[in-house]
Amino acid sequence: MDPTVVLVLCLSCLLLFSLWKQSHGRGNLPPGPTPLPVLGNILQIDFKDVSKSLTKLSKDYGPVFTVYLGMKPTVVIQGYEAVKEALVDLGEEFSGRRRMPLNVKVNKGLGVIFSNGKTWKDTRRFSLMTLRNFGMGKRSIEERVQEEARCLVEELRKTNASPCDPTFILGAAPCNVICSVIFQSRFEYKDQKFLNLMAKFNENFRLANSLSIQEKHNPQSEFIIDNLLATVIDLFAAGTETTSTTLRYGLLLLLKHPEVTAKVQEEIERVIGRHRSPCMQDRSRMPYTDAVIHEIQRFIDLVPNSVPHAVTCDVKFRNYLIPKGTPIFPSLSSVLHDHKEFPNPEEFDPGHFLDKSGNFKRSDYFMPFSAGKRACVGEALARMELFLFLTTILQNFTLKPHVDVKDLDTTPLVSGLGRVPRSYKLSFIPV
Repeated sequence: MDPTVVLVLCLSCLLLFSLWKQSHGRGNLPPGPTPLPVLGNILQIDFKDVSKSLTKLSKDYGPVFTVYLGMKPTVVIQGYEAVKEALVDLGEEFSGRRRMPLNVKVNKGLGVIFSNGKTWKDTRRFSLMTLRNFGMGKRSIEERVQEEARCLVEELRKTNASPCDPTFILGAAPCNVICSVIFQSRFEYKDQKFLNLMAKFNENFRLANSLSIQEKHNPQSEFIIDNLLATVIDLFAAGTETTSTTLRYGLLLLLKHPEVTAKVQEEIERVIGRHRSPCMQDRSRMPYTDAVIHEIQRFIDLVPNSVPHAVTCDVKFRNYLIPKGTPIFPSLSSVLHDHKEFPNPEEFDPGHFLDKSGNFKRSDYFMPFSAGKRACVGEALARMELFLFLTTILQNFTLKPHVDVKDLDTTPLVSGLGRVPRSYKLSFIPV
């Protein structure tokens, strides 16, 4: 081999090793599996189910440990006590967001989900204020969800009880709710503009630029058109995909457990009846249905490690020193599947949220929307949609699986950053 090539290879290896050693030695990080140069611990992690791999590692290294995804360290936090301490008790210090190269390229690090610092704080405050002005948390938004639930029922009737894949319809309903909030009107499900919007959120709408013309000459303002556009995209993406996936997974679990479905429908019949639409006031009188919806969210574990966080400054956490900017994986899965709080956590059991008298039982361990300063902005809307959509569907239809119940597979198809149900078909039989 040419001596020059050998020299270049040697120097490259020394440089990579130096960079790895420098990264590996930063701060007083929690212990963890020994990383390989350059590769880190990626050979020890199954990227088809990252959460499961991290849970296995926590048995050896405890609730707070470090893994290297390549040459950079990531601190993993497992269990209710540690997750609460980080996200709630030290909420400000753990409120950063890990920089995602794809998001930086597409949205320039803007929006409400992946932004950081002043951009994130101002954008989140503006988003919450604007959503409230548009009716979030008020009767007006409930009426919009009820209207969409009725439209959803009519769309399901058009299937004529034939086996169908519910993915599109269950995605269209929450997307239309966001449309009604932002655009003050909904779309017909076959409307081509609506179809294009669902296919590619950022190609079919433009915000009025009057606000950016107030603000474009202010270098301190976060209210530039690019940021507002990215924020709207975030609201559509988060407000549509998470709710629709939960609904789709929820129906699959109800197909798998017909005895649970029967109890929910009995409660709907007793409390609501057939001649009026469900409303949020009904929820307090429907403990079993409320428990079922909570158990659906707990069981499916939609975003096992939350959206990755980062520390905003050097943080002393449980006698360790975590350097500023270090990515953080808070394991929501380890909280939602805690054995002490939820006996048999791998089983779908609404009893996890019921006391001995059959009353609804709240749990601090219920964190599907994360916790602390980075908790989901749309949590209240998502809770409303899940209750009103599911109860309205079960008020009007009997669910019939396309295959034998024992052949329904409720394990997720993908278990990386998010979990989705396997494809399935069912029939909506009018009652």
